[in-house]
Amino acid sequence: MSYHGALIGFLISSYLFAKKYKFKMLFLLDIVAISVPIGYIFGRIGNFLNQELVGRITDVPWGIYVHGALRHPSQLYEAFLEGFLTFIILLSYKKFKRNLLNGELAMLYGILYGVMRTIAEEWREPDIQLGFLMNTTWLTMGMLISFLFALICTGVYILIIYNHN
Repeated sequence: MSYHGALIGFLISSYLFAKKYKFKMLFLLDIVAISVPIGYIFGRIGNFLNQELVGRITDVPWGIYVHGALRHPSQLYEAFLEGFLTFIILLSYKKFKRNLLNGELAMLYGILYGVMRTIAEEWREPDIQLGFLMNTTWLTMGMLISFLFALICTGVYILIIYNHN
């Protein structure tokens, strides 16, 4: 769960920075929101090339061999969903929505990332130390945390819109 842990560290440091230099934290998060998906694309391509964060075993024709097993190229699925698609949606939202509120883009990023990661986890091998949760063959810690992250961001997004009106 390195992404989720890094996110918590980023939020704490952003809060401290915003407090020290008297910035609105949500404004800072909006600045970062559009650039993160681009970085995510390159990070997942790196994972693919290094054969890290491998996909689940499969028989699909586009599978790749990793350590002798045919697996989903889940890193490329993630690069597309959490990187490219999220970036395009955020950029389109920013372009067509007038008068963005502080935090709006950041919360939309959180919603999109959480949903896209939850979807991508379907093809990603669960963390070896955790496996599947609650005796299932489908629920992973990545799915659970990402889904909760999307819910929290949805709640904050609704609050931002509601408090503006």
